[in-house]
Amino acid sequence: MKALRKPAFGQLLLGASVLAIGFAAQPVAAQTAAADTPSTADEIVVTGIRASLRASLDIKRDAQGVVDAISAEDIGKFPDTNLAESLQRITGVSIDRNSGEGSTVTVRGFGPDFNLVLLNGRQMPASSLGGSNGAPASRSFDFGNLASEGIAGVEVYKSGRATLATGGIGSVINIKTARPLDRPGFHGSIGAKGVYDTSSFDGKKITPEISGIISDTFADGRIGILVSGSYQKRNGSQAQFNAGWREGYLGNENNWGSLALPGDPRYANIANRPGPNSTYQVTQNAGYDFTTFTRERINGQLVLQVKPTDTLVATVDYTFSQNTVDARTNSIGVWFNHNNTSSSWTDGPAAGPNFYAETFTAAEGKDLAITGAVAANRSINRSIGGNIKWDGPGGLRLELDGHHSTAESKPTSPYGSAIAVGSAIFGVQSQRVDFTHALPVISVAMYPGSAITAANIRPAGNAFRNAYMRDEINEVSLKGGYDFDSSFIDSLDFGVTMTDNRVRSAFGVIQNDTWGGTLSAADTPDSLYTITGLANDARGQEGAGDPAIIPSYFKIDTVGLITLLNSRLGICASAQATGTCLAKFTADRTVHERTWAPYIQSSHTFDLLDGPAHLRLGLRYESTKIDSSALVPIPNRTVWTGGNETAIIYGANQAFTTLTGQYRNLLPAIDFDMTPVRNVRLRASYSHTITRPDYASLQGGTTLDSPIRIGGSTGASGNPGLLPYKSKNIDLSAEWYYAPTSYISVGYFHKDVSNFISQTQVNQPAFGLTNAAGGPNAAAARAALGPNATAAQLVAYIAQRFPASFDVATNGIIGQPGDPLVNFIITQPTNSAQKAKLSGWEFAVQHSFWETGFGAIVNYTIVNSDTQFDNTVRYTVPQFAVNGVSNSANAVLYYDKKGVQARIAYNWRAGFLSGYGFDPYYIESYGQFDASASYEIRKGLTIFAEGINITNADRRGHQRNNQTVFFAAPGYARYAAGVRFGF
Repeated sequence: MKALRKPAFGQLLLGASVLAIGFAAQPVAAQTAAADTPSTADEIVVTGIRASLRASLDIKRDAQGVVDAISAEDIGKFPDTNLAESLQRITGVSIDRNSGEGSTVTVRGFGPDFNLVLLNGRQMPASSLGGSNGAPASRSFDFGNLASEGIAGVEVYKSGRATLATGGIGSVINIKTARPLDRPGFHGSIGAKGVYDTSSFDGKKITPEISGIISDTFADGRIGILVSGSYQKRNGSQAQFNAGWREGYLGNENNWGSLALPGDPRYANIANRPGPNSTYQVTQNAGYDFTTFTRERINGQLVLQVKPTDTLVATVDYTFSQNTVDARTNSIGVWFNHNNTSSSWTDGPAAGPNFYAETFTAAEGKDLAITGAVAANRSINRSIGGNIKWDGPGGLRLELDGHHSTAESKPTSPYGSAIAVGSAIFGVQSQRVDFTHALPVISVAMYPGSAITAANIRPAGNAFRNAYMRDEINEVSLKGGYDFDSSFIDSLDFGVTMTDNRVRSAFGVIQNDTWGGTLSAADTPDSLYTITGLANDARGQEGAGDPAIIPSYFKIDTVGLITLLNSRLGICASAQATGTCLAKFTADRTVHERTWAPYIQSSHTFDLLDGPAHLRLGLRYESTKIDSSALVPIPNRTVWTGGNETAIIYGANQAFTTLTGQYRNLLPAIDFDMTPVRNVRLRASYSHTITRPDYASLQGGTTLDSPIRIGGSTGASGNPGLLPYKSKNIDLSAEWYYAPTSYISVGYFHKDVSNFISQTQVNQPAFGLTNAAGGPNAAAARAALGPNATAAQLVAYIAQRFPASFDVATNGIIGQPGDPLVNFIITQPTNSAQKAKLSGWEFAVQHSFWETGFGAIVNYTIVNSDTQFDNTVRYTVPQFAVNGVSNSANAVLYYDKKGVQARIAYNWRAGFLSGYGFDPYYIESYGQFDASASYEIRKGLTIFAEGINITNADRRGHQRNNQTVFFAAPGYARYAAGVRFGF
């Protein structure tokens, strides 16, 4: 695999680490209190950034196992405006971004589906609309749905433990919200700010964000109530280059789409053609997308607590979040026919194009694609829960917790969740894509009379995709424990959790493949298309200013265009309801998981060398049952029309088919730590963890391909019997807490992962379908008419003698009971024998520079895998690689003193394999600077400003070669300023 780019900032990170360690070695005269021993006299109370860092440090130091945390600086003041943006500061954590905002997390190389998110220790449902080509299937939680103002802290558990819910091989992330009895008295915070988004194309750059949280206790601290809420609106835009690529070729191939070989006249138009043993890809299509969106986020929480006695606390809480995105996309681009092409290539063995071009005759009427889309989608999360904690006599502890939580995502527009309404100008003379720029440059030349103007545009094909997902979790946990006064055992914890998870995901599409054009340009109002300069809206990446780039794109009145086409052509006639383009669901899946999970855990303390040592032994048992149903078209017969042609005939209705599965796991977890010298903590952990398969793999439906063949037809099915991914984990770390807010740590981790999911083929009958061509009636016809009888003669003979088996509609013979069952080759996901080993190192330094107010945080994570994708191997050879494996780093410099707080942070992630099918997809290295500052004018009243991605960092992805770019997106800075009042 070709080496990925590394930023020059890597040396700066290393330098910063050495500098910070150098400072750490200096005497710290002003901080004499030992990290493990709280000061009892003249204790200095710190607030702000330092208070947050100290609280997080305490959690990390005092935890058994490997835990990192982020704590709010004060009530209503989390360090970042987005939870994912905060999580990326933690060692080993990287984030994925959506329109410039953090959305999902990757921990130690394991992506979003491999990390479980909890809210106050409860498993949270997750929903999203995913891609545009099928029913949603992801289990990953989108942190973009949650504002940060009501969050008290986030804990990231990197090593397994018996008391934690399972599902995260990478990590288990617990989001903790504020509780009124945790801070007795009357407290609150109200904040307002304006957000200035430099990405906006249309000038609406400033939007509001308002938040508030109020907490109070009554009856001598026995009753508490907390209310929090936030409203955030953002207007933004995103320009992006996108390209589709044909599967990788070998240099000696001569297939459609491949490069001409010697002897072909087109061979002269190829510079540095890849050699016979090199792989390469040719672009199928390329274009620019310009999306303008409005994101509106509403969050709220209500918490009631009652403490009737000193040993009993009851809590009821309700959490609500709503995230609505309304987007308009306008695109312009080209498709290639791979006829009269010219190109230039880099050297192999995985070659990439410098440019790829094609010319056309006027008679071909080649189109310049112009596409519009409008969509509004909304995700709503609701959670209501109750908790009772009782500290009984003699060290007994009991806790009962339950919650009902839902997550739902669906479109709020009448057109669906992801649509494309195509138009075109026919008359391209030549087109070319130059891949040597950061933003690849598309150029076109048009024949006379086909200029890029609204007057020459006519409508073409369209597709209206409609997706829906809902996840509901009902969960009850009974936890208990006993604390011992003395002896080798400190405590014994036990409990059981019952989780009921119901997921529905559905998908449908209305598609009109009229890509050759429908209405004429004269019949299409020019007012539907507003010509717009392309270079300015694509600004930010090198290449946008190239004089050869397409000069313009069109802002399309997509709603008006849909209305016109529906009235003239009825493009949405098959929609769910009149007046909409919402497609009927043709895929509708439900997965019902029921998990019963008891556990037991003991904690022990003993002296080792000159310090205390801790040992925790835990065992969790999990039993999961799965019922998976899918709406599929139900076949009611086969019809043989002769020869090898037997069609599958479906009834008018669809029905649900259901499959079941179950699995059981014993998950041990052992944690050990010791303090060989003062303030130094050594840790070792061993655990087993699991991650459950995605919902699409578990779906219970079987779909069949028609026509069938003598050797068997084909189809596809889900597999609820899949086992979860399983990882055996080793964690080792050494930590030195040399001051109240300073430490150095080095950690090593190793994960041995099995039960990866691959595809297999199963031979089996389906739906009782029979094959008339192999039945006794067909045999009688062949015996009577002889071996030279034609298909028509055989069918006519059977129809005459066995009229009940004749199908008038198709002029064929219906399969009958007694005919042989049809054998189908069903492709199905299965657990493979493939395994992967991931290991790595985590280095972290957090240092406060005495009483200057300055401090620094630097961490670096190295992740290695024994699997990787080989770019030089043709797709016909199966490959296996783990996605998401990459190094990452963070560097933060902060100041916190006398009411002034300031922070500048840099987050970097190396390039990584994000997925693969026939070919790989790599996300290139990315680094981003963020900054914030605040000043407390008087006690409780603070003004602040912040900037996200202040250097406008860009993002790109490529396939087999750095120049097989499949996306390139300019980055945009986002700024905010506001005021906050705390009391």
